Amino acid sequence: MPNHKSAEKRMRQSEARRKINRGNRSRVRTAIKNLRGAIGAGDAGQIKELLPGTISTIDKAVQNGALHRNAAARYKSRLTARSNAAAAAK
Repeated sequence: MPNHKSAEKRMRQSEARRKINRGNRSRVRTAIKNLRGAIGAGDAGQIKELLPGTISTIDKAVQNGALHRNAAARYKSRLTARSNAAAAAK
């Protein structure tokens, strides 16, 4: 337990930040999971619908500081490449 007033405040801030970061990470993971499911099913219409939203969700997580920009770029690059390959296969 914190012994100083400033340590108590820091603990409150850390907990609030943790909840925000956890929500952002969860949102990103869900979007990626849904897109990967569509890619696995080969549903070109659903892929075309989900890809922009997923990329937007990833970018918002970077802005909020929940995801590193290089990790986000890697996710976006791989998801886009797989989406394009799945769409071309159909």
